[in-house]
Amino acid sequence: MVQATPFLLVLFLALGAHGLSVKKCSLTGRWVNDLGSNMTIMTVNANGDFAGVYYTAVSDTTKKIKLSPLLGSQHQPNLLKQPTFGFTVHWTFSDSITVFTGQCFVDEDGKEVLKTMWLLRSHADKRRDDWNATLVGYNEFKRLEKHTEPWW
Repeated sequence: MVQATPFLLVLFLALGAHGLSVKKCSLTGRWVNDLGSNMTIMTVNANGDFAGVYYTAVSDTTKKIKLSPLLGSQHQPNLLKQPTFGFTVHWTFSDSITVFTGQCFVDEDGKEVLKTMWLLRSHADKRRDDWNATLVGYNEFKRLEKHTEPWW
């Protein structure tokens, strides 16, 4: 048994230790979602606040899609390795606004993934049209590999 102890310790460290320390997921950077929309999140400050830009790949307006600002907040940026967050996109080319909420995860391969759910609110001209002015959906974002040219 004395000889088996070092072997078991090494085996545990080799097979199980990677599961004990989860890589920290960072919102900062460039992301693309399952629909091809892109966003860049700038530095998250000590309070968890951040800003960025969003370029959607989908829209139901006939207007030209434009780069739109986003503002958000991350929960406990220095404490959680897989933090929750929320942000708002103010669409510059339409009369709607979208709020996203989600969590930043690190998958089994060590890749960061943002799992989000969103509400898109369009302007309703009359109160009776309110019933169809809000859409609900979800997106998964993956980190974009570093490129030298901007994507917009």
